[in-house]
Amino acid sequence: MIETVLFDLDGTILDTNELIIESFIHVMEGKMDPPLTRERLIHQMGKPLAMQMRYFSGRGEQEPVDDLIREYRAYNLRRHDELVRPFPYVKEVLQSLKDSGIRLGVVTSKIRLTSDKGLTLCGIKDYMETIVTIEDVQHAKPHPEPVLEALKRMNAKPETALMVGDSPFDIESAHQAGVQAVGVAWSLKGAEVLSKYNPEYVIDDMRELLKIVQQ
Repeated sequence: MIETVLFDLDGTILDTNELIIESFIHVMEGKMDPPLTRERLIHQMGKPLAMQMRYFSGRGEQEPVDDLIREYRAYNLRRHDELVRPFPYVKEVLQSLKDSGIRLGVVTSKIRLTSDKGLTLCGIKDYMETIVTIEDVQHAKPHPEPVLEALKRMNAKPETALMVGDSPFDIESAHQAGVQAVGVAWSLKGAEVLSKYNPEYVIDDMRELLKIVQQ
């Protein structure tokens, strides 16, 4: 029986895809040859920001990318409210889950500022019992620590929890933590890619979660 549902943010319950893409393209303009494309970026989405910046800039492990991160976050915040929306039926499903006694949380590779900003903008922050960000852990997804940290805070059991995400990293983190994984077919990576990582479920519509927790 499912008692706890954890959610990734970007690309899962918050449609931040265009914001992320435009922010990266803005930062990398004139810094890459050939220029950064949407297709190449989508392949890397879901990873921590510093890792992505190092990958696209070509800087070594010991070279700082703080300047790129600052530029990204400044642009991202400037365009945030214009481009961020919840995916269809997110708020309705969160309300139904909460009404049925399911405990809810967030596990994200975003920082606290933009996590809270997006959840508040979309009117869904109050549904979340805990929010674990990249600033709360030593190891980002796909390491199990973020999922385990959320479960610890909620005093929840892995065997009665689900992790919902749009990235292979979400699935791997969930499985390493002993939690069932749900991939979302609206991921920019596509359902076919997610299915290769063997999530217990792949959903085409957020409302399908209601049936899964009732099993």
